[in-house]
Amino acid sequence: MASILALPAPGNHHTKAGLALGYSRRAVVRFGVPASTDPPAEQEAIFPQRGALRRLVALARGLRNGAKAFVRLFGRRKERREVMTILVTGASVGIGLELAKLLRDGPHRLALSARASSLARFAEEGLVPGERVLLLELDVTSDEQRRAAVRAVEERWGGVDVLVNNAGISYRAVAEHVTEAERLAQLDANFLGPMELIRLVLPHMREQRYGRIINVSSVGGMTAMPTMSIYSASKFALEGASESLWFEMRPFGVRVSLVRPGFINSDGFRKVRFTAQGQRALDDPNDPYHAHYANMDELIEGLMTLTFYTPSDVAETILDVIEQKNPPLWVAGTLDAQLFDFVRRVIPSGLYHRLLYAGLPRIWRWGQSGDLALSSLPPRKK
Repeated sequence: MASILALPAPGNHHTKAGLALGYSRRAVVRFGVPASTDPPAEQEAIFPQRGALRRLVALARGLRNGAKAFVRLFGRRKERREVMTILVTGASVGIGLELAKLLRDGPHRLALSARASSLARFAEEGLVPGERVLLLELDVTSDEQRRAAVRAVEERWGGVDVLVNNAGISYRAVAEHVTEAERLAQLDANFLGPMELIRLVLPHMREQRYGRIINVSSVGGMTAMPTMSIYSASKFALEGASESLWFEMRPFGVRVSLVRPGFINSDGFRKVRFTAQGQRALDDPNDPYHAHYANMDELIEGLMTLTFYTPSDVAETILDVIEQKNPPLWVAGTLDAQLFDFVRRVIPSGLYHRLLYAGLPRIWRWGQSGDLALSSLPPRKK
């Protein structure tokens, strides 16, 4: 569900593409399950594909954009610094790329980083090295590359004034389907690597008594969802460390913020990584966890294609945080993130989790196998 909730959050996401089959009365849409010539009996899409609903979403997007433009122009105190050195990780795709495009037209010095295999995307988007732009090879899980990237910025511009930890990955799996190596890979990309980058840039920020640390978290960092346990664990860890860092660095004039995107209309969910056991369960209708994966796949794909928020919207939110004089610790990247946070605070935890559980798609079929795991109707009483 980064920015999890990939939640990603910032980062790269992947699921199987859905298969849409048309039938007489309503469209029946199946996502993330093996293709077949006939759909399971009574199987219907969680989100019917209706033009009126999409037009309503487009209208809401327009109203929201107008309100955001007004607030951005008149409603916030701006940072007085005219030029800052900004390091953005995961800048070749998604939220990071949209933020790089926004910053390109401003006065700031940009250090844009990506894995070696993704560096070519910068040129495709018109982002080329120059007086104000430095392109860096950076895998946030590599200690050597982290140190080299920070050193390159220090040698050219003196140090990093703003760090945007945007890079990350998302694994989809139930807890039983995660090995220790997969668990550590998730934490390394979403928590350990970003925290080490923070450690490397803090001396410069502390000495000049100014800086910004912006960590892209996720709705998955405030509430967990099934099949996303280790992703949420990595984001929960990042949120806890960021809150502690907020207290530690405030006396030095360094501000720490967490930007929490919810569901974003992009193809990022198609880049989520399934663990090896998780992929087998998704492919096998007879696996005990098959319904977990199949139904959550459909729910997530439906939400992420229906929402009117895009990576550009979240990038604009990050830009607002950079420019604010006193940015808050917690910043909702999307409206659903605000709603999740509000509901979590006002509803007792026991009721909150019962409501979320009851709202899971076809929860009465979880733990079943075969066509029973895909039925849209609860079991009939005998």
